[in-house]
Amino acid sequence: MCAQSGKHLGVTLLQRNTRHLRLTEPGELFYARCKTLLAAVQEAEQEAAQCHADLRGALRVEAPIAIGHALLLPTLPDFLARHPGLSVHVNLTNQPHALIQQGIDLAIRMDAVEDADLVARPLYAASYIVCGSREVANSLDTATPVSLDPRRCLGLLPDGKPTPKPWLLTRADEEVLLRPEGPVSFNNSDALIRAASQGLGLICVLDLFVRNELASGSLVRVFPGWGSGGRVFHLVSAKTSFTPPRIKLFTDFLLDVVGAQERPDHREPIPVHRNR
Repeated sequence: MCAQSGKHLGVTLLQRNTRHLRLTEPGELFYARCKTLLAAVQEAEQEAAQCHADLRGALRVEAPIAIGHALLLPTLPDFLARHPGLSVHVNLTNQPHALIQQGIDLAIRMDAVEDADLVARPLYAASYIVCGSREVANSLDTATPVSLDPRRCLGLLPDGKPTPKPWLLTRADEEVLLRPEGPVSFNNSDALIRAASQGLGLICVLDLFVRNELASGSLVRVFPGWGSGGRVFHLVSAKTSFTPPRIKLFTDFLLDVVGAQERPDHREPIPVHRNR
């Protein structure tokens, strides 16, 4: 039996005779590591070859209804114009599905994610603001909400609840609790925003939902020194060793649309809850 050595390694890798060939212990370790490296090279080659192909096809996205209307719908035409080979299938729902089980490529989640086996990137730190039409705002003392008539406030109805959510407005050490008693209430933010744009009263909603209305002037902010908390939105996808280019493209596009100024600190831990 003769030995095959890795001269530059200073060890014997193979032992063989005319009938048998076997790896030595260093040879087995060396072979296992080389096999792993070659597999990684093959995977990298496949990923590189896949990049162009993955710029065609469908991207499945899920988002809350109000987020879809406020953020996705206005920006999708620009994204599709940049990438004509892609299509985007959007499911708007306030009852999020299990992302991995439903085959959803990318989702927007509010405050928490449903599974620890997901990757979440902070997208937007939204704040509640009070706003209304210019006509309504001009009729108010907008310096302070202390004397605000609840009958000028339109309420958001929580699911299954008959009365609107109260507003807790704060500034430094001051607090004002308002219970909306306006002429209409809705269980839907879009309807609430439209009612405010028509001059029916003030609303307290997340600033993200009224970006376009504030920009166009159909709504104006009142009591700018007062806040009412906020919510954090995340872009969520399945945890994997390789992110398909179409998902990375859409993620980067949304992050660019929102901008770094509104993005929360990525170092903050993201809560996990389980879907029922």
